[in-house]
Amino acid sequence: MANDRLYRFWADLDEALITGKPQNEIKHSGKPIFEELYADPNKLKQFINAMSGISTGNFIALAQKFDFSRYKTLCDIGGAAGVLSVQVARHHENIKCTSLDLPPVAPVANEYIAKHGLSNRVKTGNVDFFKDEFPKADVITMGMILHDWDLPNKMMLIQKAYNALPEGGAFIVIESLIDDDRRKNAFGLMMSLNMLIEFGVAFDYTGADFAKWTKEVGFSRVEVIALAGASSAAVAYK
Repeated sequence: MANDRLYRFWADLDEALITGKPQNEIKHSGKPIFEELYADPNKLKQFINAMSGISTGNFIALAQKFDFSRYKTLCDIGGAAGVLSVQVARHHENIKCTSLDLPPVAPVANEYIAKHGLSNRVKTGNVDFFKDEFPKADVITMGMILHDWDLPNKMMLIQKAYNALPEGGAFIVIESLIDDDRRKNAFGLMMSLNMLIEFGVAFDYTGADFAKWTKEVGFSRVEVIALAGASSAAVAYK
């Protein structure tokens, strides 16, 4: 995906910085990135596989480092191939997981889940998180989802996660969190530039940003767990 899509778009980074506008498919066709991707099964599968490749190590680390023992259900919003749900279910027999995404993603996710022999404990479902409320679950996760949007949409997604959780529930985002001083995590800063190129108004953020936003909607406590490489899990507890 980096060769086929992103390399050409990054050539227009200077224009993105000057204008604040995305430099991807929407610049040439007028169609937003996800509309383009979801309209072409081959492009969609390439995108999902790329996201799975980037994220699998982080999801394994999350399953190993976060204490899931007190929880019974997990719902992964924007779950793509279902990798996060599969890794949590593999490591924690007490958890039943649901991976939610738009309808065209389900065949890819179901194939991945079946390949790992977890169809009995990991289910798929459909969600349009701009229109739908999230289903109730003890844990709500988002892997590289929150950074795709501007602040009002970030806050909307955080509010929906809060509404879906019980007292004591956990909202977990997995991102290339930028360090609070914005000096050390160069990969996180580069990812934020990538969000500019892809969406214009989207951006990556710090753990302090996440703590501020989640506490504004009612979460009581936040922690950051280092995962693989430059990525972390930010956890907000209700």
